[in-house]
Amino acid sequence: MVAGLQDIELDTHKLLLKQEDLKDYLSYELHKDDFALVEKLYLPYDNQNLLNILNKTDEPFNEKGNFSQELIEEQIKEPSVLPEYMIKFIKAFKEKEPLYPEMSSENELTYLFYNEMLTDDNDFIRWWHELQMNVRNILTGLNCRRYSLNPEHHIIGNNEIADSIRKSHAKDFGLSNKLDYAEEVISIGRTEDIQERELAIDKFNWNRLDEHIFFEYFTIERVLAFVLKTFMVERWLSIDKEQGREMFKKLIEELQKSYDLPETFKK
Repeated sequence: MVAGLQDIELDTHKLLLKQEDLKDYLSYELHKDDFALVEKLYLPYDNQNLLNILNKTDEPFNEKGNFSQELIEEQIKEPSVLPEYMIKFIKAFKEKEPLYPEMSSENELTYLFYNEMLTDDNDFIRWWHELQMNVRNILTGLNCRRYSLNPEHHIIGNNEIADSIRKSHAKDFGLSNKLDYAEEVISIGRTEDIQERELAIDKFNWNRLDEHIFFEYFTIERVLAFVLKTFMVERWLSIDKEQGREMFKKLIEELQKSYDLPETFKK
């Protein structure tokens, strides 16, 4: 995978790490079972595409997902090959009988998505999605308090963390003794500046990935972490080019510590 990075187009004026290109490359280089794990990291794009098509929005189709627009449109008529959680969602949506009536359609799909990812056979997939669900729920809980919203309609999942956020009136939702990162995420959530808050969340995720794969060297987990980091880099290149360059530089420095990169890419 790292040798393949030299094929990514890069210049100092417009840095790009195209997720679609990386996925295509990995599809050839990885065992099909390992690549199936990579595809799961791209599912959020498919979720958004599915919602946009079902709700008939004018949002452009995002090509970063695993499934084409034609396939999703066909599957909406008679779902069979999509992930199980999507099939459940499509059937409930078409029958106008939501599985969780108190939730928005977006939250319902997200709920089903996390439920499936949290029962995955791969430890990394389970760990990453539980982390993302917990972080999302903490930030959502803070927003519910800020705007006097009922958390029951917005908190995702049924784990201990979600239950605490729904029920606790404590400043920290009673999480400080349950999650070693609860206070850090709560502090991030109280940041007023939206872009600064988003950057802090990505830095938090980046650091958690580093900790999780610290002893992983030539495993699929390191590849999965790299893919997730490229998602962050590409997002910041589109939002804040200077910040994107800094995140890209950090990503390359980390890779250079672990691998002997081709000379052409080091330049």
